[in-house]
Amino acid sequence: MEVTLLYWHWLVFGMLLMAAEMFIPSFTIFWFGLGAMVVAGLLGVNPEIALSWQLFCWAVGSSVFALLWFKLLRPKMTDRTKAGIAREAIAGESGQVIKAPTEHSRGIVRFTTPVLGDDEWEFICNAEVIMGDRVFIKELSGNTLLVEKR
Repeated sequence: MEVTLLYWHWLVFGMLLMAAEMFIPSFTIFWFGLGAMVVAGLLGVNPEIALSWQLFCWAVGSSVFALLWFKLLRPKMTDRTKAGIAREAIAGESGQVIKAPTEHSRGIVRFTTPVLGDDEWEFICNAEVIMGDRVFIKELSGNTLLVEKR
């Protein structure tokens, strides 16, 4: 008895795997469903592909999609901001002065990683600082950082 899978079998299988992602939120089953969709597309073009080649294409396609997700796309989606965290958690973060304070204006400090959603902040410092100095956050006061030069 020979098993024959048609393109719509793979299409339904892929949709079921993708739908299963709603109940098992690991975001890995999705890629197996997408691999099944690729096999459905291949069978739509050439319906004579043997079952062993269909399974091989599904395994390779799923593996490639999962590998691309975990190695390329997912690392780029990480949130590097400090938005939404407690104000106390930003104490000690360091930044570089890009505009020194004057008598009439506050200075501006830039951080490599955004702090509370912004990478540039006005600051007040008790010590004299110049452009290019490294300063560290002591606390947040309204929309201004209180910093210190170490």
